[in-house]
Amino acid sequence: MSSQAHNQYSQTRVNTAIPGELTLMLFNGCLRFMKQAMTDLENKEYEKKNINIIKCQDILDELLITLNHKYEISKSLSSLYVYFKEKLFEANTKLDPESLQICIGFITELRDTWVEALKLIKTQSKVGV
Repeated sequence: MSSQAHNQYSQTRVNTAIPGELTLMLFNGCLRFMKQAMTDLENKEYEKKNINIIKCQDILDELLITLNHKYEISKSLSSLYVYFKEKLFEANTKLDPESLQICIGFITELRDTWVEALKLIKTQSKVGV
């Protein structure tokens, strides 16, 4: 697939996704950039590591601003996202792979939980609950 076709496909996917799917895309993107940053750190490619960590921080900012604060869980998620941003800052400035690995672990858990929640919602909507 050409780069232009891939970009068009990605844009269409984002434009037609429901909000829950958009959040899942953000989690997946964040994980992808964190894992790439880890590889960059291991390969001493510090400029690439910096770019990928900044992308993660931008995604976390997007997750923060899209939280619906009428739900109690939003406070907890907000605190978690801020914590992840702090750990990513540490990973970036101190070249600390452990801080990056902590974020990868937590974001993986959040993403997996989100996937299960989306499955539950789809199942409930099919049965009319």
